[in-house]
Amino acid sequence: MTSYENASVESVSLSVTHSFSKFSQDRIFLIEGIGAEGDAHAGKTVQHRSRVAADPSRPNLRQVHLIHSELFEELGTRGFTVSAGQMGENITTRGIDLLALPAGTRLEIGNAAVVEITGLRNPCAQLDRFQPGLMSAVLDRDDNGELVRKAGVMGIVIAGGEVRPGDRIRVRLPEQPFRRLERV
Repeated sequence: MTSYENASVESVSLSVTHSFSKFSQDRIFLIEGIGAEGDAHAGKTVQHRSRVAADPSRPNLRQVHLIHSELFEELGTRGFTVSAGQMGENITTRGIDLLALPAGTRLEIGNAAVVEITGLRNPCAQLDRFQPGLMSAVLDRDDNGELVRKAGVMGIVIAGGEVRPGDRIRVRLPEQPFRRLERV
């Protein structure tokens, strides 16, 4: 498995409304079992509008959205201009291939916060409303022809705490056998 000794938080963002993009902050506070304090998507049960419409009692496996900043660089080479928070993530990372982590991986962030990865973000049409063609740019196919979703990962807060840009991230893999990330 890859070494993540230089993994860190590049940016933190939140939005009090169900807007597509989130807004850069000096820090966010993660609350155990809830998500980012003050964020519209925080809660014990689903908060994303489409999921609330389907079944509002389901547990929220999407309390925190994380995207690796390297994705923005990749998108830049394809003519897109995307910066931290604009794709709706709470935490923008550097130095971690988030998409390669197995489900159940725990990210220890800063001094206290722990986020457990639950699955992949499923890109939606809002990406194309933000920048035409962005949705297809964050979808790819692997060597076996399987769909690859590159719009980040979702997680739940296992332990609360403050998260700031520059905080170190420690990666704790779950016990084997590893479960591949699937959309949540």
